[in-house]
Amino acid sequence: MDSFGLQIVREPLARADLVAIAARGFGDMIKAVVDVERGIMAIGAELHADEEAALLDDGSRQPDLWGINLYPDDSGDEWIEFDSMINVRPGQGNRSRGVDDEASRSAIRRVVGTLVRDA
Repeated sequence: MDSFGLQIVREPLARADLVAIAARGFGDMIKAVVDVERGIMAIGAELHADEEAALLDDGSRQPDLWGINLYPDDSGDEWIEFDSMINVRPGQGNRSRGVDDEASRSAIRRVVGTLVRDA
């Protein structure tokens, strides 16, 4: 889809892999879209919308998809930023680019935590 190298992550990958992907794109950050229902995520595109489209083509449902940014060199909660235009969904009660619902943020953290290992 673009020169960044979009991929759908279904199996755990090392945080070092994210550092390499970030270096090819934005430098210190990568965009990701997480499917909280299927426990997968798309990474490596220039736009969240491209990752969202890839997941929809793969069988995801739009209400389950949330856009985030990952900063693989950071640690703790700061390494996940909840900010994407695809998150603006007044019909789902999300009126901002962030993820307003704490349960949804927890589900996103859980999926990312399962798919990204520190070693």
